[in-house]
Amino acid sequence: MDQKEKRYNFKYLDIVTVSFAVILILSNFASSAKIIDWGFSLGSVRMAFDAGTVFFPFAYIFGDVLTEVYGYSRSRRVIWLGFGALIFSFLMFLLIRLLPGEASWQQSVGQSAFDSVLGGVSFGGIVLSSILGYLFGSFSNAVVMAVMKSITKGKFLWIRTISSTIIGEFVDSLIFVAVATLTGVFPRELFWSLTLTNYIFKVLVEVLFTPATYKIVNKLKQAEGVDVYSDLSDLSPIGF
Repeated sequence: MDQKEKRYNFKYLDIVTVSFAVILILSNFASSAKIIDWGFSLGSVRMAFDAGTVFFPFAYIFGDVLTEVYGYSRSRRVIWLGFGALIFSFLMFLLIRLLPGEASWQQSVGQSAFDSVLGGVSFGGIVLSSILGYLFGSFSNAVVMAVMKSITKGKFLWIRTISSTIIGEFVDSLIFVAVATLTGVFPRELFWSLTLTNYIFKVLVEVLFTPATYKIVNKLKQAEGVDVYSDLSDLSPIGF
């Protein structure tokens, strides 16, 4: 049943929203904590990615589900809620970083160890790169999903999910790694490795999880009793 975006009492929107926000926050902690080496190279480019890449494709899967089932305006609202959750997390970890450490903790762990692993999520380049990459990538993904649903008349979901990921993840990966590199979070020599590996991994995860995305979308549409087509005259990122 084709429906324009309007008010409904949804059963599962809150669950999808919370899942999206949790994955988003965890991905940023992981990005600051570790860089993973795949163990091989493509030509002269070593395949390595920040650990947040393991989480982040799932945020895009939830983003696809949000736009496909609930429409762009609700997806936009969740994107901004995720933004607020990120800002709150960054500010809280900045406060934690600035508060004095207890003496025995200083001896067993130490402020320098905390700064090395979690300090990145409290200030500086990782915060800026995460916010910019997330906002531009998420909105690119949502807009492509909304427009392509109208173009395909609700058919070929796999084309929409993969196409939106190809565009959204490219924007996100490029902005995130570029800003993080320019601000000194990642070494400059790892720029292409991190960008290409982030992008390849995220797109592959989306492709592999396409059958699961189909099941989730169909189940939610059936449970919620909707199949929302977004208002293409209202695709601005500004709104709540």
